Amino acid sequence: MQTPDQDSTPTTPTNSSQDKKKSKSKAKPWIIGGSCAVAVVAAYFGAAAFISSQVPANASIAGVNIGSMNSDEARAEIERVVSPLAQEPIKVKVNGKDYTVDPAKAGLSLNTDDTVKDLTSYEVNPVKLYERLTGDYEVTPELNVDKEKLSSQVEALAKKANADVTEGKIEFADGMAKLSTPVDGVALDTEGAVEKISEDWSIDGSPIDLPAQVVKPEISADTLQKFYDDQAKKLLKGDVTLVSGDKKANLSAASIAAAATYAPKDGAPAITLDDKKLYKAATKNSELSSTAKDAKIVLKNGKPSIQDSSNGLSLETEGLGAKVLAATATDNRTAEVKMTETEADFTTAEAKKLGIKEPIVDFSTPYPASDTVRTKNLKAGAARVTGVIVKPGERFSLLNTLGPITTANGYYSSGVVENGFSSEAVGGGLSQISTMMYNVGFLAGYDDITHQPHSRWFDRYPAGREATLWEGQIDMIWENNTPYGVMVQAWVSDDAVHTRLWSTKYWDVSQKSSGKYNQTDPETKYNEAEKCVAESGGQKGFTIDITRYRETFDGSKKLPAETKSWTYSPWNKIVCGKKP
Repeated sequence: MQTPDQDSTPTTPTNSSQDKKKSKSKAKPWIIGGSCAVAVVAAYFGAAAFISSQVPANASIAGVNIGSMNSDEARAEIERVVSPLAQEPIKVKVNGKDYTVDPAKAGLSLNTDDTVKDLTSYEVNPVKLYERLTGDYEVTPELNVDKEKLSSQVEALAKKANADVTEGKIEFADGMAKLSTPVDGVALDTEGAVEKISEDWSIDGSPIDLPAQVVKPEISADTLQKFYDDQAKKLLKGDVTLVSGDKKANLSAASIAAAATYAPKDGAPAITLDDKKLYKAATKNSELSSTAKDAKIVLKNGKPSIQDSSNGLSLETEGLGAKVLAATATDNRTAEVKMTETEADFTTAEAKKLGIKEPIVDFSTPYPASDTVRTKNLKAGAARVTGVIVKPGERFSLLNTLGPITTANGYYSSGVVENGFSSEAVGGGLSQISTMMYNVGFLAGYDDITHQPHSRWFDRYPAGREATLWEGQIDMIWENNTPYGVMVQAWVSDDAVHTRLWSTKYWDVSQKSSGKYNQTDPETKYNEAEKCVAESGGQKGFTIDITRYRETFDGSKKLPAETKSWTYSPWNKIVCGKKP
């Protein structure tokens, strides 16, 4: 049997029961602590899951409170209140101007499911969880965007918003100045606008500024407005007095306005006044009227005669506009002007150059001398056209020469044809003057500007070569297409109306008639007019073509043949009253 003293190296036990107890006592706090941590974490994440499943307490979308609702409740409230807001027109601005875009047409809509999903998504960040429980929370809605549809609507918007740059202007008329403000040139950036709307569209209705290239006018609206207030209005504040020695004349605001033109100069607004227009207004029946005398071409002893022109004193024209403009800026609105020696506006040399020296056309037609009232109208018309001079390139208008056709102007009521029926009107018979003037223009080779034959043919006129007249509706106009002036002479003899043109021969004119064709028989017509004139009926209606040929007498120029056609109605039997 061994004793302890006999064992020099004692054996150590590997796993005694005492060691096991120590080991167990040390492991227990860690296990408890870990279990608690797991419990806390589990509780935290559970709470986070619960909080995340609810809409934030103070959440709102487009001003609509949906706080603390669950997903279904939030979805229902959004569909009920917010979705209609998303269908309202979207407000946009292009260069400060307001426009709208239809969200439905632009493929824009609220995505309710994604919006609610974002609101109730799982969140573990304690700060954000705290905000969800306590703070205000403005919801950013999720939106559906159809880029193709949106691009189409932006292109349509560009057509409305785009504009060329337009300079402002000031217009003068009737003694008044009218301001038109300038307009920016605008070109909408369509690609940028699509992106801007896609990113910035909000249901709260806030307008979206869209990108655009803007070109500013040379003169800004503010600058032009100030110029208009300070100068344009002052220009027309009243008359301007022109003074030359002891002579004077007044220019009215209307005359100044008629001579005024607005045009920017060197990048600044400016007004100019036309010298010649002011001269004409200032010298009309005033102390400053020119003492020079124009040459005149008059009929003397049955043929044209020139009365010589003479020089005299006349208002100096050059620089007149600048002087009047300067005067409008002063309190007394007075301009000092000069009278200078000048020749007549129409000199003897200019009168001779017109070449009014020989008869180039004579034309006459018979008339019913027994109708004394109609004859008075013919004589009045002949007197008014006699002495009229039509210069090269000018037009002769019969209505302008004869008018107004009123009893106060020396005309009488006589027979006319109206709407195919015989009637009466002031100036009846003047259509014969129209026929005369048409024919002399035709035979002289002048250009026919407008004329209209009668509805039915009167055999005292050449068929297809005659013209009616009706004030305010039907005129007879031809244009002098020669290098010479022409003077008209007309008179009424015992049996005919005569017209003669005095000028220098230029065109050699010939004509050809087709003769009457497509003839139509007269019918019986009923006329309920109060001033009905019964007629027994007569000649047939027909169509006729007239062709004119023109060549200069020296053969240097030839115009294309010119054909005009006209269809006359038959002379129907007219019965006054209703058709039985």
